[in-house]
Amino acid sequence: MFNEKPINTDGLFLFYKYIGMCEIRRSFAPCKNIIMKRINEYKKLFGIEKEIDLKVLKKSYRDLVKEWHPDKFQEGDSKREEAEINSRKIIDGYHFLVSIAPETKAANLEAYTETITNSGIADYHHKGLLLEITFMDGSTYEYFGVTKQVYIKMVNSNTVNRFAKRMIYPKYNYRQSKKQLQEA
Repeated sequence: MFNEKPINTDGLFLFYKYIGMCEIRRSFAPCKNIIMKRINEYKKLFGIEKEIDLKVLKKSYRDLVKEWHPDKFQEGDSKREEAEINSRKIIDGYHFLVSIAPETKAANLEAYTETITNSGIADYHHKGLLLEITFMDGSTYEYFGVTKQVYIKMVNSNTVNRFAKRMIYPKYNYRQSKKQLQEA
């Protein structure tokens, strides 16, 4: 059955047909590889081989920051520019890995479950493979690996909240974003 609502994507009006879970799983696999590549790149940077352990991550982070801090190098030194780039990468990688670590997710699971169960969706944005959902309670979560095809299905669904509860929340890796809903 076709959805009655067309959406404009790159100048083309598309009607999509719900094609079932198999299609979603096929489209998710390449995206998952891209996300896993980013996670593995950061894990390699911090010397983490398996599960993310926050204590090991923190020690590795401190050691790397000491090694690559830009103030360690003289002004005008080519190593200083390299240190600034590496320093930013280290900081970004640390914050990313902390936000998706099992310990962090476990600590925030109750609040996350409360949000997705009881709060409606206030706003959402999709860019690349990242879906950012802002909830009515003010919290924002980022979901990794959400393809354009899945996003279009979400936009065209009769109830966005119900679609997200069934197809987004349980299937995609997520982290809480620092953005908050600004209250008027």
